[in-house]
Amino acid sequence: MQMRLGETLRITLRGSSHGPFVGALVEGMPAGLKVDDDLIQAAMALRKTGGKYSSKRKEDDIVEWRSGVLDGQTTGETIEVHIANADAREKDYSFLPDHPRPGHQDMVMMKRTKGEADLRGGGTSSARMTAPLVAVAAVLRSWLEAHGIKAEAHLGAIGDIEAATMNECPPRWDSEACKELRCRDPKAAAKMAQLVEKTRRSRNSIGSRVDLQVEGLPLGLGEPWFDGIEPAMARAMMSIPAARGVEFGHGFAAQRMHGSDHNSPWGGTSEQPMLMGEQPDGALAGLSTGAPVHVRVAFKPPSSIPQVQHTLNLKTNQQEPLIVKGRHDPVLGPRAVAVVEAMALLVIGDLLVRGGFCDA
Repeated sequence: MQMRLGETLRITLRGSSHGPFVGALVEGMPAGLKVDDDLIQAAMALRKTGGKYSSKRKEDDIVEWRSGVLDGQTTGETIEVHIANADAREKDYSFLPDHPRPGHQDMVMMKRTKGEADLRGGGTSSARMTAPLVAVAAVLRSWLEAHGIKAEAHLGAIGDIEAATMNECPPRWDSEACKELRCRDPKAAAKMAQLVEKTRRSRNSIGSRVDLQVEGLPLGLGEPWFDGIEPAMARAMMSIPAARGVEFGHGFAAQRMHGSDHNSPWGGTSEQPMLMGEQPDGALAGLSTGAPVHVRVAFKPPSSIPQVQHTLNLKTNQQEPLIVKGRHDPVLGPRAVAVVEAMALLVIGDLLVRGGFCDA
């Protein structure tokens, strides 16, 4: 089975949630990029478990660069990223493979592999697999920012509680709830924290959304049709475990708009054209317009909940009660903030290299 993202800058995932490690092979990374361990660990900390509103699984997430990095810089050779798993609990999944969980990949992956898949903790489909993606993206971030490209995300919603847009919020985390939830809106974060606690006490989970803004893309970045900015980014975002929908720009609200409202006129000059309007599209026909790209990614409620669910037992061919034990997130959006940012950086990096827009 293929687990690869990108065409010129390619990242292939390796390992599994409860195996000895997770990692990746990275091909096509430009040579000479700085590998700053402090920046990488800061990105890993944003994605980590163990926080107040996340799974209590605790991993150090120390990133090892086993090839392709020398003296703190990329060499241009294939990079091997290795992140050890230290806090896996195999006993929490003793009910597998006989009693597949509702909402998980257990049943379909078992059938797909004729019973050979590692299902523990989600196996190769687990959100644990996003750790190496965040690590590699952290290497790209400084390079892209040096070219004026910035990708930032925050928690945009939990349930029916909506945060203000990032442009209306403080630049980063303004309270403890903001920091824990990765939400820039202090008022919304306080309400979200109460909702998550209420949900957790009821032994349930809840859905969420991450909002992303990408600024500074050069005019015309992207490949027409299938590898345009939006198609390529949508594919990457929808590959994040539990992602259920992606919107760009006005998104589904466009169905209620007229062309006269949705169209953004060009202004500026022939040398520096600029889209005008309140929220112009960041991409047209798959190519960047120079305006910010606004993305919203919706995540389903986590499927592992500590209450009785009745589901098929493959040994008895009967629906039987199942309580999923272990350490699980009551909401996914807070940890997904780092992953959404990472996916954007990986896609943009690939498109930049493919299009010849910038060198290291």
